[in-house]
Amino acid sequence: MKSQNTSGENDFFDLVYEITKLIPHGRVTTYGAIARYLGSGRSARTVGWALNACHARPDFIPAHRVVNHQGLLTGKHHFGNSTTMEQLLANEGIVVENDRVVDFREKFWDPSAEIDPFDLK
Repeated sequence: MKSQNTSGENDFFDLVYEITKLIPHGRVTTYGAIARYLGSGRSARTVGWALNACHARPDFIPAHRVVNHQGLLTGKHHFGNSTTMEQLLANEGIVVENDRVVDFREKFWDPSAEIDPFDLK
C-alpha cells in the first residue's frame, strides 16, 4: 500500500529523518521506538515508509540503523541489493547473522531515553 503525500505526513517524515540522523554510529533503533518517541506508537509502518522514501533526499539519512523490534533487517531490500544494509552496519561494527543484529539489546538506542523532546525543531 502506497501512502499519500499530505502536509501532515511530510511533517511526520521530516521528524522521522531528524530522529534517524541522531542515531549514534554503531547503534540501532527500531521503527516502533521512533514512532513512540513521536507520540504515534502505532505508526511503525509509517516510519518504515518514511525511511524508504529517504533515499531520494539529498542529505544522508542513516536508515540502515533502523531495524524491526526483534533486530531483523526487514528493510534491507530498500538498499539496492540484499547485502547493502548489512554491510553498512558491519562498517559500524555491528554484527549481523541471519539478517538479525547480534547483541541487539546492547546495540539498541532508545530515542525516548536519549533525546530531550525540546531538542527537535
